[in-house]
Amino acid sequence: MKKLGFGLMRLPLKDPKDQTNIDIEKLSAMADEFIKRGFTYFDTAFPYHQGCSETAFREAVVKRYPRNAYTVADKMPPWQLTSTEDLESTFRVQLERCGVEYFDYYLLHNLGVANLATFEKYGGFDFIKSLKADGRAKTIGFSFHDKPSLLDEILTKYTFFEFVQLQVNYLDWEDPTNESRRCVEVARKHNMPIIVMEPVKGGYLVNLPEEAAAVLKDYNKDASLASWAIRYAAGVPGVFMVLSGMSDTDQMNDNLNTMQDFKPLSDEEKAVLDKTVEAIKSKNTVPCTSCRYCVDTCPSNIAIPSYFSVYNGAKMFGKQFNHYFSFSVLAQSYGKPSDCVECGACMKHCPQRINIIDTLKLVKDEFEKDPPEL
Repeated sequence: MKKLGFGLMRLPLKDPKDQTNIDIEKLSAMADEFIKRGFTYFDTAFPYHQGCSETAFREAVVKRYPRNAYTVADKMPPWQLTSTEDLESTFRVQLERCGVEYFDYYLLHNLGVANLATFEKYGGFDFIKSLKADGRAKTIGFSFHDKPSLLDEILTKYTFFEFVQLQVNYLDWEDPTNESRRCVEVARKHNMPIIVMEPVKGGYLVNLPEEAAAVLKDYNKDASLASWAIRYAAGVPGVFMVLSGMSDTDQMNDNLNTMQDFKPLSDEEKAVLDKTVEAIKSKNTVPCTSCRYCVDTCPSNIAIPSYFSVYNGAKMFGKQFNHYFSFSVLAQSYGKPSDCVECGACMKHCPQRINIIDTLKLVKDEFEKDPPEL
């Protein structure tokens, strides 16, 4: 397989306010170009687009291509489990949504401390082994957003896994919170093939502060910001697939051009990225990837990733009228940052381990105090 996977988390929408209103026509055109260029790997999950990513994949790909033309990965959601029986029933729903009889790759989703306990309680490890045995999952693994020590414990105890999906990008490589490098080293110690998620950190590494973007553009004005991030992730030893959540044809074509004839970064290019990281970290921004795991559990219906995006824009480019306007539009449809009841439900689901409660207070102070007339 070519090394680029189509992540189905940030699909084109007909209505940007409605994550379920996926533009199937645009997605189909993107899938056509993806497959035409020789790429086959699609990655979806139960909660993506509020449960509609899997069905969108069925409509755009499964109904239009023979089964041997694509490779599909899906994930068992631990938050759906209240009994052992839920494993089988949830898996059947996923097969039906995707319109397939088996998954090429199947994962236990986000195997951190809490979800590890859930899967152990309800037999998730035995279940995924049974899927491998009966052919309904050809290759089995898990995604992971936690500490290297826990990853080592899991891979030591459960030796039947065939791959691990990790968050890897040049900003998180030495980050003390995400510890990408150390997680990769643990996977390599166990000879575990790696799939990369969030190589552009949810688009964050495409929307860089001006000073950081200038470092890359000064070195190579023709290379897109995304191409630097994709090439970095794909060049990490042990990585066999890099997922990118593509929302339009421009993003698709840029990634395809980058990975059609993949060339790892040179040592000189890696040094340029080191300078870029320094420039990024000089700005006080929120490392949110817009995965939206925090949103569904919010009792105040606060559009947390969207507010963080507006806040980051103001920090990176200076607070402008359009930032206030975007904030006002959000506040008309969703709860405001000041509506946060500090229940902490969102923070339990954040893979980036952002202190969402305190950060929402920063957004409130930035935009809810003396806003301009719109």
